[in-house]
Amino acid sequence: MTILLDRPETSVRSPAPARRPAARPAAEHRDVFIDALRVFGISVVVLEHWSMPLLSYDGTRITAGNALSAPGVWVLTWIIQVMPLVFFAGGAANSISFGRFTGGPAAWPAIRLRRLAWPVLALAAVWIPLPHVLLSMGVPVQPVELGARLVGQLLWFLAVYVIAVVVTPLMVRAHERYGWLVPAALAAATAATDAVRFASGQEWLGYPNIVFVWLAVHQAGVMYAAGRVTRPALLAVGGFGAAALLVAYGPYPGSMIGMPGAGMSNMAPPSLALLAVAAGQIGLVNLLRPWIVRLPWRRVLGWASPRMMTIYLWHMPALVIVTGVVVVGAGVGTPAPGGAAWLAGWPLWLGLLGMVLYGLLRCFARFERVPGLPYGKAGWTGTLVSAGLVGAGLLALTVRGFATGLAPVLAVLAIVGGLLLTVPSADS
Repeated sequence: MTILLDRPETSVRSPAPARRPAARPAAEHRDVFIDALRVFGISVVVLEHWSMPLLSYDGTRITAGNALSAPGVWVLTWIIQVMPLVFFAGGAANSISFGRFTGGPAAWPAIRLRRLAWPVLALAAVWIPLPHVLLSMGVPVQPVELGARLVGQLLWFLAVYVIAVVVTPLMVRAHERYGWLVPAALAAATAATDAVRFASGQEWLGYPNIVFVWLAVHQAGVMYAAGRVTRPALLAVGGFGAAALLVAYGPYPGSMIGMPGAGMSNMAPPSLALLAVAAGQIGLVNLLRPWIVRLPWRRVLGWASPRMMTIYLWHMPALVIVTGVVVVGAGVGTPAPGGAAWLAGWPLWLGLLGMVLYGLLRCFARFERVPGLPYGKAGWTGTLVSAGLVGAGLLALTVRGFATGLAPVLAVLAIVGGLLLTVPSADS
């Protein structure tokens, strides 16, 4: 994710960024706490996406509900909506990596962009032709289109993360100069955007919060890397307390995950309530940090870290494959959530999905190793153009998915064009 791809680089030096937490040795090149948060975050994302859908098939159409829409279950989303932790870990990892980088500020984002975009090309190579193949085999149109769109929707994270990567050098410098004022300003911008959104009744006016909310959380990771997250208890109580007040007395729904038929969402676009929950989560995990780092993570992190991008990109295709066989092919729908049939079948469902994902990992994890092509002498203009093309391509795939048509092809061409700009020309 990305944040999940941060591995030691050839162009790093041993000195760490200033003011790192004392519990972390200065000579250490990895932060077990941050790596553990990334693995935990993506694991929870996968478990949610595999467990939430309530699927049924009537012979031509798949319908899908959400198991978390049951009354009172929204409380769980304040913990299991883990994307804030993923962005927080990304901010910390990016700040640490940039602090060790010996090249120019514009070269670092160019390297990160290649790591972000390259694994997506393998996904596209499979999913651009696959819907056409399935339709030619007589598979009904709606299940094929639905699956192709769902596979692309999860790329929203990478589209937003491109922005975070590009501005990391600027945000690190901003933190060094302004400290807590940076996330405070982003939180104020979030509140102002929500005010305009609710006053106008136009949901689209809330979408600037995609930048404000996620950069604020990412900036909290920058502050952690500098040793500035020093009062986690206050952050946890303040964050969750503010979220409770916003939900109780404001226009915000209780769920931090979008629900079918809901009048508004805290995720799309992200809201001030989600930012408050993010603050609570960051405070909570930092309170638990001494316990987390003592857990036996080494073997788990050693296996998972080089595969996390592949797990994220391919866990939804695994769901589409198993749904095609079990729900569409065999006609077995999801039982009522929480009932005896659901509880009995859930381990089997997860087991089937896990086996399919493992096979996909064996095929596609190799694409996390970016080709060893040289990097150009990236300036800010080239880096920004590259990021714009990659981000635009990822955003188009998020909106359109891999459904049939020209849009996915053009989106992938934009990503390829952005990647090519990171390679020096023959005369350079």
